[in-house]
Amino acid sequence: MSPVLTVVISIVVLIVGIAMGYVLRKNFGEKAIGSAEQQARNMILDAQNTVENLKKEKVLEAKEEIHKLRDENEAELKVRRNEVSKAERRIQQKEENIDRKLESIEKRENGLTKREQSMNEKHKEIDAYIAKQVEELERISGYTREEAKHLLLQELETEIRKEASDMIVKVESEAKEEADKKAREIITTAIQRYASDQVTETTVSVVSLPNDDMKGRIIGREGRNIRAIETLTGVDLIIDDTPEAVILSGFDPVRREIARIALEKLIVDGRIHPARIEEMVQKATKEVNTIIKEEGERACFETGVHNLNPEMVRLIGRLKYRTSYGQNVLQHSIEVATLAGMMAEELGLDPRLARRGGLLHDIGKAIDHEVEGTHVEIGVNICKKYKESWKVINAVEAHHGDVEPTTLEAMLVAAADALSAARPGARRETLESYIKRLENLENIANTTKGVEKSYAIQAGREIRVAVKPNQVKDEEVPMLAREIAKKIEQELEYPGQIKVNVIRETRATDFAK
Repeated sequence: MSPVLTVVISIVVLIVGIAMGYVLRKNFGEKAIGSAEQQARNMILDAQNTVENLKKEKVLEAKEEIHKLRDENEAELKVRRNEVSKAERRIQQKEENIDRKLESIEKRENGLTKREQSMNEKHKEIDAYIAKQVEELERISGYTREEAKHLLLQELETEIRKEASDMIVKVESEAKEEADKKAREIITTAIQRYASDQVTETTVSVVSLPNDDMKGRIIGREGRNIRAIETLTGVDLIIDDTPEAVILSGFDPVRREIARIALEKLIVDGRIHPARIEEMVQKATKEVNTIIKEEGERACFETGVHNLNPEMVRLIGRLKYRTSYGQNVLQHSIEVATLAGMMAEELGLDPRLARRGGLLHDIGKAIDHEVEGTHVEIGVNICKKYKESWKVINAVEAHHGDVEPTTLEAMLVAAADALSAARPGARRETLESYIKRLENLENIANTTKGVEKSYAIQAGREIRVAVKPNQVKDEEVPMLAREIAKKIEQELEYPGQIKVNVIRETRATDFAK
């Protein structure tokens, strides 16, 4: 068979196959579509039936739920109605109770009103009765009500003052006996242990000359020597008619001492000219500085005060050339430190603190001519500058009563300061100031009511007061003594203490003829 024929046969067979497939497919597709449509209609009917059934079920469920909710609401409403009913009943009961209480209160008010009226009537009757009794008492006694009241108060005041005076005398007597005994023991022990010689010291800057011709040599040609001395030392030389003496005048005691030593050296040397004066002043300055350092160290050693700043030791040494009312301040400071330390030991306090405060209490006097302020203020500033403890600072600033002492050691320093200054011969004062102080003391006592005359004795350490016996009674004497003592404390400044003796006596005089 030829290839062409084969191809043609194959094509014909293919076409026939395609045609037969198309016919078969069409027949089968129509049948399948019809079957599918029938199935779809059946599914739609089933779905509609299902939906209707579900709808009916949901409607039934909703009706049941509504019925259930309605039953619950009705039950809740019933409960609420019951509660409201109970609340209404309680409120009604309370209202009834309040009404009953109001009625009871009204009844009580009416009863109280009646009782008040009755009481007012009784008060009026009592007042009238009292007024009648007072009139009768005034008629019988011969005093008015005010006069009787004044008399009674006066007698009561007199009685109370007498009892108070007796009590004050008794308590003060017991306290003073015990305190004086203890104080005497402590002070006596301290003084016995420190029995130093005390001589009034005066700083008289007078340089003796071998002859009056030396004055001309000190002055020098055209005054060049005296000017050199005054310029180098800062001290004024007074050369007057005083025979064989030159007076040195200056506020600084150290400079005055340097000038005195330098001048004495020049007088001994005999060569007096500006160059020699400068050399001698330098030597005197070194000598005085050495003395100041040694005296400061000696004072610290004697009092047992250690670990002081070297500048404070030097300031303490400068007190050797400082006096107060003729008393050497360095010796006074040593004495205060020693006495304060001994009293602190007797009382069981800190003796080291007491000695340190006593030694430094007057350190401000070393430079009080160079720095403005009182020696207390200057001393406090020095102690603060060199980091002293607050207890030492308080002892320094409280030793004259400028501030209140906050430690017992500070009080001991103040007491030792007064004790050292008040010792016989420790200080000198001018006759004018002494007389003035006595006059002021007597004037304070004389201006007190009831005092007839007063006398200051014992160098102003005791005052005896004579009172008018017709104005001051025996029981009023202690009160008068206390009043005078308070006035003296407030108006006078004095070392130590002043004893006030009030004397009342009645004298009767007659003559036998």
